[in-house]
Amino acid sequence: MSGGTVSLIYRLIAALNGHWQLRSAASRGRRVTLYGRLALQNRGRLVLGDRIRLVSTPYPLEIVTMRGGCIEVGTNVFVNFGTSIVASNRISIGNDCLIGTHVMIMDCDFHRVEDKTWDTTGYPVVIEDRVWLANRCIILKGVRVGHDSVVAAGAVVTRDVPPRSVVAGNPARVVRSF
Repeated sequence: MSGGTVSLIYRLIAALNGHWQLRSAASRGRRVTLYGRLALQNRGRLVLGDRIRLVSTPYPLEIVTMRGGCIEVGTNVFVNFGTSIVASNRISIGNDCLIGTHVMIMDCDFHRVEDKTWDTTGYPVVIEDRVWLANRCIILKGVRVGHDSVVAAGAVVTRDVPPRSVVAGNPARVVRSF
């Protein structure tokens, strides 16, 4: 077999894998591909747009919707391995976004620091169109990342990111605007 045929077969397997493993999604667009085994817990609502590429090898990609939680992903989105997306309220990822390896997106804290009781009260996270989340960055609850922005590797985003800007650091600060 030629290299093109092998590549086509590999993409077909990824499409079938995505169709099967994401069968609990409320809505799944066309050409959703999944490479590897997904760690999925869907107790809420999961909505996936067209042309989403999910990579879950060598480390699993984790997607969790708690009761009442919703994750919405736009079209033409790439999510790399080791990423964890957890929603108790709502997480919205826009179109044409790139999400690097081991990124964490959470809309709740899970428990209180003082008494360790479960508190899954969440605040919506919105990632607008054409955003790049670099490796190992963390997006915390109640944050809006503006369109055409870049979150640098290792950044911890605790506040809104203005559109067309680059943020870096812990806590993340604007280091450049376009």
